[in-house]
Amino acid sequence: MTTEPVAAQQQLPGVKYRPEARTRLVPHTLNGRTRMVKEAYVVQVPVPPRDWDHIVTTGALAASLVLLAVALVWSTASIGDYLARAITAPIAYLCASACALGWMICMALEWLARYDAARAAGPRAAGTVFLLLDMAAVAAHGWTEDSLYVGLAGAAVSAVAKKMFSVVMEHQARPLPDRTRAWLLEEEAEISAALALSARTRHLARIQAQATAYAPALPPADTTQDTDLDTPGQLSPTVRSAVRAIRSTVPDLSPDDVLEHLDTLGLDYDEDVVRVVLDNQDNPQDRRDTRSTGPLPSIAPPGQTVTDSIRTALSSGVQDKDSVLSYVKRLHPTAADPSIVRILNRELEKTG
Repeated sequence: MTTEPVAAQQQLPGVKYRPEARTRLVPHTLNGRTRMVKEAYVVQVPVPPRDWDHIVTTGALAASLVLLAVALVWSTASIGDYLARAITAPIAYLCASACALGWMICMALEWLARYDAARAAGPRAAGTVFLLLDMAAVAAHGWTEDSLYVGLAGAAVSAVAKKMFSVVMEHQARPLPDRTRAWLLEEEAEISAALALSARTRHLARIQAQATAYAPALPPADTTQDTDLDTPGQLSPTVRSAVRAIRSTVPDLSPDDVLEHLDTLGLDYDEDVVRVVLDNQDNPQDRRDTRSTGPLPSIAPPGQTVTDSIRTALSSGVQDKDSVLSYVKRLHPTAADPSIVRILNRELEKTG
């Protein structure tokens, strides 16, 4: 190991130095072959002067933490003895610690928000309330022990501990310019939004995996039941899947109950079309084969449902059920007769 000369390092007068061991690669030739090998050496490194500001600040923070510990122990012992008059001692002392821990946790949150006065206001106010409750409980214990002055002194310990820590926090806090604070809030909001989006994305992936796992247990889709519907009133794939899932779970549900479940799910659907589908499921023998070699029947205007056609017939003065049924069947040849009769009875009840 070699030591660099002190003069070569240009040591300054009045500056303290300390030796520091280091290593470096140097060329070394042996038998005509040169390789880079490590060599240890020592340099004199200047020692910075003591930062008394940092030392004093650290000491003040440590002393305030000691005061917090003393306040916690005193409050827990005093309030625990007070509560032990009514409940078991272990439970009493455990509950007593909550009084002091409440305002200490609020001070920790206030410390984390020391650069944002708006966010620190909430923990500061809550901490003050918890401190007053803690002091009141300690004073009450002294009063019950005929030592009110001792209780007041114990309550003052908590107040002094909180005030000292608040003073240290105020010293450590650095006021930020308005623009800098606004920039930090925008930056924090953007990062928080990214974290929230990541969490929700993981949640969606998890429920998608669950849906994929449950898919084999669902009954196979019966496409023949929905192909008979008019295009204007055709069910969306989401509503069709929901109706199939509801019926497969509780087969005995009435159409009104199925519609209530769809309302609970918040789905947008055509009530008449859903009733036709449910009726076709319950009475497959009522479904008609619309294929014919004769002339094509009349077709309802786009967007007109079975209910609309029935209302048109009733408003035109047609009250006979057979006539209404014949009229609706011409416009909606695939609609089931029981469904048409059910909707007609409902409309007749409305009109009186």
